[in-house]
Amino acid sequence: MIRVNLLAQRKRAQRTGQEQSQAWLVVILVSLLVEVVGLFVFHGMKSEELAEQERKNRAVIAQIERSKQNVADHAAVKERLALLRAREEAIGQLQSARTGPTAVLLEFARILTPNRGPSVSPERLNQLRRDNPLAAMNSSWDPRRLWIVSFREERRRVRIDGLARDGEDVSELARRMNLSDYFAEVQLLPARREIDGTTKLELVRFSLEAGVKY
Repeated sequence: MIRVNLLAQRKRAQRTGQEQSQAWLVVILVSLLVEVVGLFVFHGMKSEELAEQERKNRAVIAQIERSKQNVADHAAVKERLALLRAREEAIGQLQSARTGPTAVLLEFARILTPNRGPSVSPERLNQLRRDNPLAAMNSSWDPRRLWIVSFREERRRVRIDGLARDGEDVSELARRMNLSDYFAEVQLLPARREIDGTTKLELVRFSLEAGVKY
C-alpha cells in the first residue's frame, strides 16, 4: 500500500505561496521606491528650471526698469536741450538785432560810396554779367547823383526815400541792392518828377522797399 503524506505537501504549498507573496510585495515596494525616487528627481529638475526662469524674469524686469529710467532721463535731457537751444536762439536774435542793422547800414554806405559797390562774390558777379549784362552794376556810376532822405527798417524790411537826378540813378541803386548779400526782393515804388526849390533842377523823388538779411 502507498501512503501519501498530504500534510507535508500542504505545508510545502503554503510556504511556496508565502514566498511568492513576499516576492511580489518586494517587487511592488521596489517599484514604489523607484517611482518615488523618480518623482523626487523630476521635482528637483522642475524646481531648478522654475528657479532659472524666475532669475531670467527678474533680470528682464530689472532691464525694463532701467529702460524706463533711461527713457525718463532722456525726456528730461531733451527738455533741457530744447530749453538751452531756445535760450541760444534768443541770444542769437538779440545779437543779430544789435549788430545786424549796423551791418546793413555799412553795406548801404558801401553801395553809395564812389568806386565801391555791394558785397557780392566775384564769381556771382561774373556769372551775372555773362547771363544778363543789364542786371550787372555800372562801375562808372556816380552815387553822388542820388540823395537819401530817409532810411527806415522794421521787421527785417527797409524803406528808403530819396531824390535822384533821373530814373537811371534809381535803377542803379536798386540793381546794386539786388546784388548785395544783405538785401533781397528790392521793389521800386511809384516815383514822380519835381523841381527842387533851391537848385531849380528837375529831380526824381523815389521810394523803394527791400528785405534785409542778417
